Amino acid sequence: MYPGFSFNIIHENKNSKARLGHLITPHGAIETPNFIFCATKASIKSASPADLLRENTQIILANTYHLMIQPGADYIARRGGLHKFMGWNGPMLTDSGGFQIFSLGYGSVASEIKGKAQHDRPVTLIKISEEGAIFRSYWDGSKQILTPESSIDIQCKLGADLILVLDECTPFHVDRAYTAKSLALSHRWALRSLKQFEIMQETKPTGQALYGIVQGGVYEDLRLEAADFLNNHPFFGHAVGGSLGGDITQMREVVGFAMKNLDRQRPVHLLGIGGIADIFYGVKMGIDTFDCVIPTRLARHGNALVKRQNQERMNLRNAWCAEDDTPIDPECGCYCCQNFSKAYLHHLFKVKELLGMSLVTFHNIHFMNHLMADIRWGIENEKLDDIQQKWIL
Repeated sequence: MYPGFSFNIIHENKNSKARLGHLITPHGAIETPNFIFCATKASIKSASPADLLRENTQIILANTYHLMIQPGADYIARRGGLHKFMGWNGPMLTDSGGFQIFSLGYGSVASEIKGKAQHDRPVTLIKISEEGAIFRSYWDGSKQILTPESSIDIQCKLGADLILVLDECTPFHVDRAYTAKSLALSHRWALRSLKQFEIMQETKPTGQALYGIVQGGVYEDLRLEAADFLNNHPFFGHAVGGSLGGDITQMREVVGFAMKNLDRQRPVHLLGIGGIADIFYGVKMGIDTFDCVIPTRLARHGNALVKRQNQERMNLRNAWCAEDDTPIDPECGCYCCQNFSKAYLHHLFKVKELLGMSLVTFHNIHFMNHLMADIRWGIENEKLDDIQQKWIL
């Protein structure tokens, strides 16, 4: 069902569920565990595909919702698909647009984890029904609908290697009754997504592989039900999504629920998580890939990722950086750290020069790729705990 795709487990860690793997796609291989950078609108902000390759990036992600709004899936398809359109020849993943149903209706993940909503955001979600999600475009205010079928159609036109089913992502504070109802809807949507995918591959094969999504909120029995559902249907891989709780402790507990009985022969992606400590936890639970906007978003606001810091970051806008002529990390091999000081970077952000955003973006991309390479080495050599101590307090 998935020609050109395979997932091979190379080594399994003796002391955890961590595993080393190769995820093969038509656009190349991904060494797992790995991190997927978010090219939300067909672009990694402040970095080119050449910059990504220089830092050994293996896979990126683009956003179905944003690209269906602007410039449109048909427009991209006429230009040969996302790979050709944006000049990226490596593996790529697109999400289904389901997360936007959640974020437009309930607020961002950051707000959810902090236990508060974003009341100042315009509400564009109109209705979630059996058919799909009806909303207003943030671009021109026009009424739009995203269904399981249209989500798959759009993703096939975009042409990413790995694509996702449409789902509803509920916030953690809704009750179990609503979460169970939402999970049942997501499963019906998943079956429609799978059917549409199979129809399209029979009529015009697109060289893509479909992931199902584990929903169920913070409820263990619902997460187990979702895992059983996915195991019993022919998805290439699984993604853990939805509400992951009201704080970090609950988030990790929920990931544990979701991973408890998922088919370990399929690759597993954790949606929207990119903290260093959270990645180590996820890897030890058997997660193969992660994505998050945080590394590049932090960079654009002057924050460099650093090892063994409580906040996992250094704010280059802070006054003390103005007198520091050393790099972010003297041991880092990235272009930024090899050539520029904290004082210079502080200056760039103070005078609002775009170069500062680019340089720190290069550093953060290098940092994440180096982190994942170290994790893979630790799994292979049974030294994952030692590697964790190297990176976090």
